[in-house]
Amino acid sequence: MEMIKQKLEKILHKVQKPARYTGGEYKQVVKNKQDVKVRVAFCFPDTYEIGMSNLGLRILYGILNSIEDVWCERVFAPWVDMEAEMRNNGMPLYGLESYDAINKFDIVAFSLGYELSYTNVLNMLDLAGIPLRSADRGENDPVVIAGGSCCYNPEPMTAFFDLFVVGEGEEVIIELIDAYKSKTDKAGFLKSAANLEGVYVPALHGTDSPQPVIKRIVKDLDKSYFPVDTIVPSTGIVHDRAMLELFRGCIRGCSFCQAGHTGTPVRSRSPQTLTEQGKAAIVNSGYDELALLSLSTSDYKYLDELCDNLLQWCQPRKINLSLPSLRADSFSIELMERVQKVRKSGLTFAPEAGSQRLRDYINKKITKEDLLEACRVAFEGGWNSVKLYFMLGLPTETDEDIKAIAELAHDVHQTWRDNTRNRNRGVRITISTSCFIPKPHTPFERKAQIPISEYLRRVDLLRSSIRSNAITYNWHSPEQGYIEAALSRGDKKIGDVIEATWKLGSRMDSWSEHFSFDSWINAFNNCSVEPDFYATRERNKNESLPWDFIVIRGG
Repeated sequence: MEMIKQKLEKILHKVQKPARYTGGEYKQVVKNKQDVKVRVAFCFPDTYEIGMSNLGLRILYGILNSIEDVWCERVFAPWVDMEAEMRNNGMPLYGLESYDAINKFDIVAFSLGYELSYTNVLNMLDLAGIPLRSADRGENDPVVIAGGSCCYNPEPMTAFFDLFVVGEGEEVIIELIDAYKSKTDKAGFLKSAANLEGVYVPALHGTDSPQPVIKRIVKDLDKSYFPVDTIVPSTGIVHDRAMLELFRGCIRGCSFCQAGHTGTPVRSRSPQTLTEQGKAAIVNSGYDELALLSLSTSDYKYLDELCDNLLQWCQPRKINLSLPSLRADSFSIELMERVQKVRKSGLTFAPEAGSQRLRDYINKKITKEDLLEACRVAFEGGWNSVKLYFMLGLPTETDEDIKAIAELAHDVHQTWRDNTRNRNRGVRITISTSCFIPKPHTPFERKAQIPISEYLRRVDLLRSSIRSNAITYNWHSPEQGYIEAALSRGDKKIGDVIEATWKLGSRMDSWSEHFSFDSWINAFNNCSVEPDFYATRERNKNESLPWDFIVIRGG
């Protein structure tokens, strides 16, 4: 600890945002090492600002630290400048609470929420002095585990983890800790862990006829832990606000949405529970914004009652209530009046496709009339900024579907002209497109992604179809989307590619300024693995899939 502190003092002035690496925040948990039996390093493979905005991290950090003899600390991926200083000064990756090197911890747990963070996982293990591959670790090395949405297809990362948690982690993490306390050795722990529902231990899983791994879910959210008294960051983070999770799952069933299909069944918290949690989260943190979170907030059955309850308390305290995930077909004047009582925030809708035909095909059940009515209500209420999200490359998409995106945006612009209270303010309409990525456990899991060149052609078609300066068009990198598709539908061979591209210098791949497409393509070539086989190839209905042994139904 003292060695790391001394080295930190020498290098922090050389890096951007040194508060990322110092810890010491209000309400962080520090325990007496002599009282602790199990030490857990919760590793988030991205920057502090991203990781501290993650609700799952806060939930599991709180649950683990509520156990008297367990101490969970946070670890984030250092930015490239900090990584260079750490390597130059022989500084290992450490926990923010204790400054102890995490290779001395018992369990090193990673949150895998995005495939392009895989190289960061390897980089963090290397910085920690922990062998990358599970097969190379000894009895004295930590147990390395993973959870998060990427674990619905764990195969690309099986070489690097001792076990995976599939599904929701609140209950199974306690069971894993109990199993760890009872272990005689690492092999004994892994054998016990493999018998827990929702746990996949690659080394013990049959290869000829693998047994299904059934996802874990929390059945009663009202009784489950929620972090209302949690760490207050000492530097800005991406979502710098208090959070309330209304429900899990989704009633919509959009064919492209992995979260909606893996999150079933829908389970909600009561408005009474949420009201008390929301008040406590604000009082304990001092935030002036409370975000109501779910896959589709406006589908919450008791949203009107909850908003009324919270606003009665929030409004006199000038606390803003934000609803980041509204649907156009359930956006009403009554709801708008509720959420604008303190201050307006931007409106975002995700039609996903421009034409009604394509929206119907992907099971996105909103109409043009739904969207325009939502915009009319917003513009009449004083809003002058709307963001619209779409995907290009959806199955069966035609050029006419793409042109329909531009027409829909023009219709939104006309709606503003017809309904705004003040034309002098102008209007900002932003179209954003990403490349469709076929995800495991969705109805589109066997579909093909369009090639990069075709995505760019469709981008150009859409861009040339926009006729108004009030409409801005942004598009996501097709190269990143292509690699994400290859990783998300990958098998064990992809693990060699991930390690190879990391050795070529890849890390922070989710950040466009650090993503190197050439490194990934070189790594695929060096490993004699064809990325098109995973990304742009359609699977026939009889082909077995790498994630077939993961069961997402039931629970």
